[in-house]
Amino acid sequence: MINILSIPTSNDIFIEVNGRKIAVAQSYKARTSRDSKHVEAFGSAEPVATVGGRVKHQLELSRVLISSPGDGIDFHAVSGFNVVIVKPDRKIIYSGCEWANIDESVALGGVVLESVSIVASKRLEIA
Repeated sequence: MINILSIPTSNDIFIEVNGRKIAVAQSYKARTSRDSKHVEAFGSAEPVATVGGRVKHQLELSRVLISSPGDGIDFHAVSGFNVVIVKPDRKIIYSGCEWANIDESVALGGVVLESVSIVASKRLEIA
């Protein structure tokens, strides 16, 4: 039997507020960084240890579409939302999200597509 790895689609990457899906995205890029520091001892040429610091989660969602445009959702006013990414073997939920940048573009006769930069306070992975 051959296992085929499925790639997340726009049905699998979405933004929710209070459990309600308000927007879907075609793709995402996630970056988690940490402010780690060296612990130095007087007279030592090298650090004696390292200490992990604050964790930061940043997301880039592209080709974001509001799920129901008729609902009158103003994404610029949305705050404290979740970004959910459903993968074949797990679900990743970024919570406490705030947008940092919103870029909009539209071609003649096309649909408005948005690219959104997001910062999240927490990341939870559910198997």
